[in-house]
Amino acid sequence: MTTHTYNIRAHAAFIVIACALAAISGCSKPAATAPTEAQAAREALHVAATSQIDAGRYLVKIGGCNDCHTPGFAMTNGASPAEADWLTGDSVGFSGPWGVSYPANLRQSVQNMEEEQFLEMARAGKGRPPMPWPSLMAMSDKDLKSIYAYIKPLGPKGETAPAALSPGVEPDRPHIRFIPQMPARKS
Repeated sequence: MTTHTYNIRAHAAFIVIACALAAISGCSKPAATAPTEAQAAREALHVAATSQIDAGRYLVKIGGCNDCHTPGFAMTNGASPAEADWLTGDSVGFSGPWGVSYPANLRQSVQNMEEEQFLEMARAGKGRPPMPWPSLMAMSDKDLKSIYAYIKPLGPKGETAPAALSPGVEPDRPHIRFIPQMPARKS
């Protein structure tokens, strides 16, 4: 056997042994100790502000939370209502193949949650459209905690949103249809 062939086999054996040792050492660690690349990237990004509440206010504004969760906000292009009336939910629903969903009164909802429960709810992403769950789930824990810190001291205000309706159930109040419409055919 030539020296060259011997060196190639020795290096190959070294690589195989190194990979096996790496695999064994990786198996002995709990999976939860190392965050995934996506989790690490998500946690590295967050809004910087003068306070946690200011960061939460900013995120509520740019996240479009008021567009659905504050009555009249979208219709006035954000000119009203006053901040003291934000996030009280709405009885105008959104209908689509999922049925009809109504924007929750976030001020009431958050009053009954601890911060950790709020994070769990945001991470679970369970709810009906048009709530942008993927956007909420992509936020860092720091940003979600800021949103919670902003909403919680606002205190409860307003009424509980109507219960969601199953597909096929006609709503008894105003709603916005989220159903694509085909253009009229020209003859």
